[in-house]
Amino acid sequence: MISASAILKAKLLIVDDQAANVLLLERLLRSAGYSAISSTQNPTEVIDLHRKNRYDLILLDLKMPEMDGFQVMEGLKDIESEGVLPVLVISAQPNEKLRALNVGALDFLSKPFDIAEVLARVKNLLQVRLLSSEAQKLYQQVLAEQDLSEMLLHNVLPQAIADRLKGRSKLTADHLNQAIVDSYANVTVLFADIVGFTAFSQAVSPEVMVSVLNDLFTRFDRIAEHRGLEKIKTIGDCYMAAAGLPVVVPDHADRAAHMSLDMLVAIEDFNASSQYPLNIRIGISTGAAVAGVIGKSKFFYDLWGDVVNTASRMESQGIAGRIQLSDAARDALTEPFSLECRGVIEVKGKGEMSTWFLNNPAPN
Repeated sequence: MISASAILKAKLLIVDDQAANVLLLERLLRSAGYSAISSTQNPTEVIDLHRKNRYDLILLDLKMPEMDGFQVMEGLKDIESEGVLPVLVISAQPNEKLRALNVGALDFLSKPFDIAEVLARVKNLLQVRLLSSEAQKLYQQVLAEQDLSEMLLHNVLPQAIADRLKGRSKLTADHLNQAIVDSYANVTVLFADIVGFTAFSQAVSPEVMVSVLNDLFTRFDRIAEHRGLEKIKTIGDCYMAAAGLPVVVPDHADRAAHMSLDMLVAIEDFNASSQYPLNIRIGISTGAAVAGVIGKSKFFYDLWGDVVNTASRMESQGIAGRIQLSDAARDALTEPFSLECRGVIEVKGKGEMSTWFLNNPAPN
């Protein structure tokens, strides 16, 4: 409900070519407590005045020289895009009432004025007008908050998963750990870790450390988006992404390979403009996985399977500045890349494995 004080502060415009009528209405409204009252005897000024001041209600005489009230209302439609005009028309001709309402007026006052009727109609129209304005503001606020919520949701979850989540009922949303789980026959997982980050973090302030991580991971995010990978998460100074989910694609290994090469370039670019030169190790593997949303609060999209463990080992047992691939990742490549056989290495928790270094795409 709109308060009485808000109604009395509403902006009013009186339009009548007769000075006596303007004076009568102004005195009547001021005596009732209205304080923001303007007036004009020139109907050609109304449109510009309303465009500038956006009146809550215009008391508009229909019979005026140069430009009658109907012409004024037609001009106001260019300003009021919703087509609802804040106009209370005034006329001594009752037969013009229907035409005025059809043109867009909110209500009609007959001359000579009935004081009680004038005050009642002005109050009622202002209450409706201000309620509508308040509702529109609330609606715009809801839309803005919805846009923010969707932006945050899409920053936490992949687009396809977020869309599925938004379609769930509240009851289902209370059981998210059972609601969204998908299996994939083949995905490619990439891990990247900043070499010597522990020593670096101990030598700089927490603010510098966070700033450096934000800079690097933002660069990696852009690469992931460009190459079509899904960022899964960051753990400290470790960055994890995957290709081939939640939307299945046949070239998942190629996408991960291109991203890893781009990440090495990104590190070079970072070092060229930073006083804190860093390096990364990258590991890549391909295989089956299960992905989904876990938890009932602060949920996130995660990935599980032996391919995750293998990709992590490819990174942790790799070499600084190099990209190490498992046999499975190498076999999944469909584009020509420059590969260097590292040979058989002992992988923690996996035993002996043949691995490869990815150098750069082979020239065409």
